[in-house]
Amino acid sequence: MATPLLAEFPELAHLSREDLEDLLADPVYFQAIFHSLGGVRRLYQSQADLGFANETIANNNLHLQQPLYNLRSETQDAFDEAKSLEARWKELEKEQRDLYQRYTPQFLLMRLKHSITAQDDASEALATAFVRPPTSVNPTSGTGTPAPNNEIDDFVKEFKELRKIYHKRVLWAEKWSKGDVVWREDY
Repeated sequence: MATPLLAEFPELAHLSREDLEDLLADPVYFQAIFHSLGGVRRLYQSQADLGFANETIANNNLHLQQPLYNLRSETQDAFDEAKSLEARWKELEKEQRDLYQRYTPQFLLMRLKHSITAQDDASEALATAFVRPPTSVNPTSGTGTPAPNNEIDDFVKEFKELRKIYHKRVLWAEKWSKGDVVWREDY
């Protein structure tokens, strides 16, 4: 009948009882026998294989370390550039909205109404200046001299042009208020 020790470690079956007692009493002899056991040798071999595998992996990681640092740096640079471009994009979008704001239908209608008022004021100022011209005073008689004919022709021509522009703008404003003007915003 085999003892549990010999069943678990069949390599010790050839040792006598005295050898087994010496094994327990002498640590050097114990270490020599222990390290000669097949299970222990397989365990040490597995441990050595794992150590070699770990060393191989560590060396491979060391070889990959610099390319990974370079890639990390390139990625950070690309990320920073993307953030910078994103910020620039937002600035450009704001500029674009501000520029397009000047061409919205509401803004253009407001500008048209202001230009109608300004055109009316300009033509009225021209008419007022013509009606009350700076006349030269005749020192002997004390009366003013009338404007020459070519000045009248120039006034009529200029006043007519100003009023034509005014009436065109009024006409556009009336069409706009009736809904006859459609603004395309697709370009």
